Amino acid sequence: MAVLETPRLILRQFGEEDLDLLAELMANRDFMRFSLGAFSREQTAAFLKKTLGWKSAGLPSLFAVIVREHSKLIGYCGFFHQEIDETNEIEIAYRFHPDYWGRGLATEAARAVRDHAFRDLKLSRVISLIHPDNRASRRIAEKNAMKVDKKTVHVVFPPLFLRSRVSSGWRQVPPDKLARECAIGNGGRSIGVIF
Repeated sequence: MAVLETPRLILRQFGEEDLDLLAELMANRDFMRFSLGAFSREQTAAFLKKTLGWKSAGLPSLFAVIVREHSKLIGYCGFFHQEIDETNEIEIAYRFHPDYWGRGLATEAARAVRDHAFRDLKLSRVISLIHPDNRASRRIAEKNAMKVDKKTVHVVFPPLFLRSRVSSGWRQVPPDKLARECAIGNGGRSIGVIF
């Protein structure tokens, strides 16, 4: 697996030595908001084992996200393997420590991962699953040139299903056009859409 670099971040492979720091992150309720809740150390170890298993099998996997400024692990961004509506999908997923929210770091990381998916891995499609109440993740997906594809139900919440396909203009979608395409009225109901 490649190491990805952005102006402020290094995205590198996870290793077993990351368990302590990852367990600390995944025990944080805000870090794990819009998911299955805070993880125990054992749950984090199982999560890391799955991630390392994908990497060992030569499959796209998650990257540990490191801030260049102080070489600190602040979260993850990369690929999850999902089965959605009986279709195998590769999801771009990201989680960051709350101290690093609102700085554009998740967008920076997600773009690097998207570019890696299409340029290096030659994937034809990636998705993001987003909880309908997670407006910040939805904005990140929209800035990552993803648009709403469909509504679905996944695990314990109905996420938004957003997608991005490789095409000659996949980087060139204007943000205002994306925002119009992604607008969904849910009439107060809990919905899910895939980007």
